[in-house]
Amino acid sequence: MFTHLKGDLKAVFDRDPAVRSVFEIFFCYPGFHAMLFYRFAHRLWVNNMKFLGRFVSHVGRFMTGIEIHPGAQIGHGFFIDHGMGVVIGETAEIGDNCTLYHGVTLGGTSWAKEKRHPTLGDNVVIGSGAKVLGPFTVGDNSKIGSNSVVVKEVPESATVVGIPGKIVISGQKKAGVDLEHGDLPDPVAKAVTCMMEQISRLEDKVEALNQEQDELRAELSRREAEEVVG
Repeated sequence: MFTHLKGDLKAVFDRDPAVRSVFEIFFCYPGFHAMLFYRFAHRLWVNNMKFLGRFVSHVGRFMTGIEIHPGAQIGHGFFIDHGMGVVIGETAEIGDNCTLYHGVTLGGTSWAKEKRHPTLGDNVVIGSGAKVLGPFTVGDNSKIGSNSVVVKEVPESATVVGIPGKIVISGQKKAGVDLEHGDLPDPVAKAVTCMMEQISRLEDKVEALNQEQDELRAELSRREAEEVVG
């Protein structure tokens, strides 16, 4: 627990430019408090004290607004920024150095007692309000944009945005917590732009055909007039 505690403290210092001291983290960071509750609850859970684990988890939810099931598996250096409304399900697995913002859900889509929550690799960043639903894997160094809804596997080093989530960047080499939403491409806007371009080309073709038809009609009328005169 103390090894995890050190990693959790370091994660806050590395990823939140607003932090000033360890004292401030201990007293003013609900994401850090939630991890303290989770680490204790998880220890109780794996030692077959299920009720106590759930009770500690419930108290942590009441105190922080962050719900982490004690059965979830979370690695080192996990950071929840702000945190209100975060939900992490029982069979979720989270790798090292991952970051979640407020309103994120790692949820399931099945009522069966089986693996039903997502698995996050290392260095994954999930933006505020995003929902990752299902027992699939989000690969190492991947990023999920705010308010996205992800329902299928995400490869390594990919960026996903939208509802449902679509890969807009793949194979990015640099790992990190930066998620510049202003620089992310919009797949819906791109699709609409492509449609508008196609419509514009079709309109040009229709205009050309109409002009050609008018010219043919004029030519036909001229010939008919010549025949009448002749």
